[in-house]
Amino acid sequence: MKHVLFTLYDCDPDLLNDRMFIEGLLYDASQASGATFLNTISHQFEPQGVTAVTLLAESHISIHTWPEEGKAVCDIFTCGQADPMLGFSLMRSQLKAMSSVHHQYDRPFAIN
Repeated sequence: MKHVLFTLYDCDPDLLNDRMFIEGLLYDASQASGATFLNTISHQFEPQGVTAVTLLAESHISIHTWPEEGKAVCDIFTCGQADPMLGFSLMRSQLKAMSSVHHQYDRPFAIN
């Protein structure tokens, strides 16, 4: 199982505040990762910001946005052959992030 946690900085604030764009972005990230999309739930905050979670057959993708800061905090967790780093790259590009920080973890399925 692979898990990438990342923060995107200096993103396009209009995209960060567009719930429909964010839902499409998570779908695209699931496809780029080679994961099986199941469903997305999202919430638009007032006055701004979006939180969304996409369920995957392999696990999940999540995003929390702060348009006023140009920031998104995200994670992609997968098992099997899916590669969450491909989804990370797509999300960074599509949100027009000027910089990012990420950490990738291999999560053992069982403790020996």
